[in-house]
Amino acid sequence: MEMLGLLRRIVQEVNSASHLDAALRVIVSRVREAMSTEVCSVYLLDPDTNRYLLMATEGLNQESIGRVSLNHSEGLVGLVGVREEPLNLEDAPTHPHFRFFPETGEDKFRAFLGVPIIHHRKLLGVLVIQQQARRLFDEREEAFLVTVSAQLAAVIAHSEASGIVSGLSFAGQQARDVCFKGAAGANGVAIGEALVLFPPADLNAVPDKIIENTVAEQQAFDAAIAAVRQDIRQVGEKLSGQLRPEERALFDVYLGMLDDAAIPGEVKAKIAAGQWAQGALRQVILEYVGHFESISDSYLSERAVDIRDLGQRVLAYLQQHASQVPREFPERTILVSDELTPAMLGAVPRDRLVALVSVRGSSNSHVAILARAMNLPCVMGAIELPAARLDGMELIVDGYNGDVFSHPSADLKGYYDHIIDEERQVSTDLEKLRDLPCVTLDGFSISLWVNTGLMTDVMRSLSHGAEGVGLYRTEVPFMINDRFPSELEQRDCYREQLEAFAPNPVTMRTLDIGGDKKLTYFPIHEENPFLGWRGIRITLDHPEIFLVQVRAMLKASEGLNNLSILLPMVSNVTEVEEALRLINRVYWEVREEGIDVVMPPVGVMVEVPSAVFQVKEIAELVDFVSVGSNDLTQYLLAVDRNNPRVANLYHALHPAVLQALYKISLDAKAVGKPLSICGELAGDPGGAILLAAMGYHTLSMNAANLPRVKSVLRSITLRWAEDVLRRCLATDTPEVVRSILELSLKEAGFEFFTRPTGQASSSA
Repeated sequence: MEMLGLLRRIVQEVNSASHLDAALRVIVSRVREAMSTEVCSVYLLDPDTNRYLLMATEGLNQESIGRVSLNHSEGLVGLVGVREEPLNLEDAPTHPHFRFFPETGEDKFRAFLGVPIIHHRKLLGVLVIQQQARRLFDEREEAFLVTVSAQLAAVIAHSEASGIVSGLSFAGQQARDVCFKGAAGANGVAIGEALVLFPPADLNAVPDKIIENTVAEQQAFDAAIAAVRQDIRQVGEKLSGQLRPEERALFDVYLGMLDDAAIPGEVKAKIAAGQWAQGALRQVILEYVGHFESISDSYLSERAVDIRDLGQRVLAYLQQHASQVPREFPERTILVSDELTPAMLGAVPRDRLVALVSVRGSSNSHVAILARAMNLPCVMGAIELPAARLDGMELIVDGYNGDVFSHPSADLKGYYDHIIDEERQVSTDLEKLRDLPCVTLDGFSISLWVNTGLMTDVMRSLSHGAEGVGLYRTEVPFMINDRFPSELEQRDCYREQLEAFAPNPVTMRTLDIGGDKKLTYFPIHEENPFLGWRGIRITLDHPEIFLVQVRAMLKASEGLNNLSILLPMVSNVTEVEEALRLINRVYWEVREEGIDVVMPPVGVMVEVPSAVFQVKEIAELVDFVSVGSNDLTQYLLAVDRNNPRVANLYHALHPAVLQALYKISLDAKAVGKPLSICGELAGDPGGAILLAAMGYHTLSMNAANLPRVKSVLRSITLRWAEDVLRRCLATDTPEVVRSILELSLKEAGFEFFTRPTGQASSSA
């Protein structure tokens, strides 16, 4: 506990440092004191020169700071970095790697312990302690220093990033093309000026205060609640022209939290007990936030953001900060915040908002859902991004790859300007391609369908020439409500989709919640939700949900007959048999009600490894097979694609993924069942070439990717694609697969259609 207390105090003090130099001074001072040693020093590795520089020390000559420099493999410090493990020496000067620097005054120190400072596999530097006495540091001392280094790595990385964003990289050099990684929230590319939004009040800073005039405090609180309610209504009305009713329901959720029976009631009880309004608000809000943040479920923990945002808005009115100074919005505003919330989107005029960036959150956040609905490039979970320092800076947001660039060079801007121009050109060319079939030069037809979830997706899909819907995500209407939608509400929603695309097919996936898709009103608490209760497992356990949904789908299809039903997360034959039994039961019940509907085709999603090896058995029970490439890749590689810490391990072109997809195609063909695929791979021109060669002749993707894919497929022969596939299947790394694809496209004159990938010269 003593060690944990020391660590906590060191980390807190370092976090409060104003810049990197100050943080490093705190580290060497506090570590030296905590370990009762004579020297503590930090050497940081300059990524540009690949050399270590002494950045801070307690115990060596202060004049040597910033002057002592070592090659990446030079001296004991270099040895620690090369080995990436601790080095504990009783008599350092006798070691063959010892390098003496007279200016440091370290000639009298014999004992040496150095540990690497590593953050996300990136070597940042080396932390060293030294003593005059000739001795080995004991195991507890070594373990403590390793623990300190691991704890401080993220702090140092963030401090370095803050310095870079301020304009200077390592040792005062000019920063350029600095890349911050996050999770792709919504596709697209934008170049613009950052506008950083933070809530106007700090709940954590509010003190407790006992008051006598509880009536006045109640009145002040009621006025603040009324003002925030009005603000939320205005934001909802402001965005009403761009969002359908269930999307606007996000703002109704906010209003519901402000009902007297919810948060305000608890605050008023504390005010009545003698606590002033601000203190009562702080107590209640932070209790709620702490409760939600302690929940491991990612979707529910996101709700803590919404509650804190509401509390801070009410506090702002209580502190009489209701009227803020009007500010000028840049022509191309990139909205940045530590935690973006739906209400923040209304702060910027829509015609000036070009992209969204959030330090916290995931692709499952309400903001990401709205970004996709509003066609705004979005990056979530950019955890290393020092948002507070970005206001007014020029940024590039790459929503395809989840990258945010600061200090862009002319070359990088030119690269992304080209992508933006390319997207505009594709949109222009679409006028010629939209109504043309997707047929290869040697006469093979490929159907291009779209994935939808919001009604706003429909118009964009139709304008891009979509031939049908390969995946309608029915969970989206469920996620943006505060209760299960009724059969009538579902029927109306499904009818809109079916009518919009009629007579083309619309494939509706039954409710797929669990994992990273949760309902606030149907909480699921699990240690590992991605391997837990989700998809078909939930709906079979709750037939009352499944039956109502299928009944709504069937009734919505009356007179249109373009419905297909898709079962998600199937892992065995028994699940398919049970689902089919329920679907047949609903079908005959609907027919008995006098509704003239035909039995829709029913298919299964192959997205878990067990289904890959039972494709023949499963396919014989259903009418078609559809591969969910995103989840299949995630499960095959055991990588959460929304986690920025491991997102670099997610490769849709991994050889194991390609082999699995090829096997699925062969097995589906063997039993004569139609095969389709939906996911990011289908929307990647290179991926589409491989899939077409494998035998996937129905590709479903986001509407924005459709024109690029159509342009490529109409310009190649299937024989050429099969040759590219053979070469890719013979490789053993995803990087080589991507290189083969890109080279093949370039040689064939299709460089224009390769997927955008940022070209950062440095990263943070």
